[in-house]
Amino acid sequence: MPEFSAFRASNSFFMQVFPRISAFRAARKKLPADARIGLVPTMGALHRGHASLVKKSVAENDFTIVSIFVNPTQFGPNEDFEQYPRDLDKDLALLDELGVDMVFTPSTTEIYPETSHFYFEIHQLADRLCGRSRPGHMNGVVQVVSILFHLCEPTHAYFGLKDYQQCRIIEHLIRELHFPLKLVPCSIVREADGLAFSSRNVYLSAGQRRDALFLYHTLRQLKKNFAQFQTVDELQAFVQAQLPRYPLVKLDYFEVLHGKTLQPLTELHNGEHVHAFLAAFLGQTRLIDNMRLDK
Repeated sequence: MPEFSAFRASNSFFMQVFPRISAFRAARKKLPADARIGLVPTMGALHRGHASLVKKSVAENDFTIVSIFVNPTQFGPNEDFEQYPRDLDKDLALLDELGVDMVFTPSTTEIYPETSHFYFEIHQLADRLCGRSRPGHMNGVVQVVSILFHLCEPTHAYFGLKDYQQCRIIEHLIRELHFPLKLVPCSIVREADGLAFSSRNVYLSAGQRRDALFLYHTLRQLKKNFAQFQTVDELQAFVQAQLPRYPLVKLDYFEVLHGKTLQPLTELHNGEHVHAFLAAFLGQTRLIDNMRLDK
């Protein structure tokens, strides 16, 4: 495996691609000490949502690093790690076009040369949503993000708010482990009909793609009619009532939590940040979405 390769950029520079930690670190150390460096961690299979993060980083920083790594530790034993879409050449062509400076593309053995002896125990923030629905998932996320922060040394890290719980956990990770960087949460990017962009959308059949709109349509109706709901139970009942219209949907969870603490709410109209979260299966494909309801 080569230490690094170079893509001819659309402008006048070369985008460097590094599969090896040693070569990546050497190149990273050559960047100016006072440079603003943006990091966009991804698992590849890039879409317009990823592109929006990259564009923001390129606009706001002197250098942008994108990582492409399908992280095995955030997948459960019966999840889609092996099937997860991968198209490195296509991803690199897109990143080159967007003006990325460095792409880090390590293998699993490069990131995890031996069995990990460390496990993150995340209190409260991971007790619900994907943290409960996918045991071990958030540990894997925090594990790989910590490694990427350590290796890439960014000043700013860009994450999409479709993975809202992940963003909140990483916000605490940065603060509590004193990583010298700023988290930049970025808005959800949606397709024309409202479905949130996801690498897993490519799995969907035509019928599943149609019924996948359950997530966005339901959240949008909850937000539109929020003043009419008095309790979380009423919100739950509304969501259940939508399901017969989407026969291919199997609900994983619907939760209404405080948007900052990710803890359950007892009241809806007391000025708190009311945030709704949905996860659903369409066949074997699991999709998530979320929306603030009170604003």
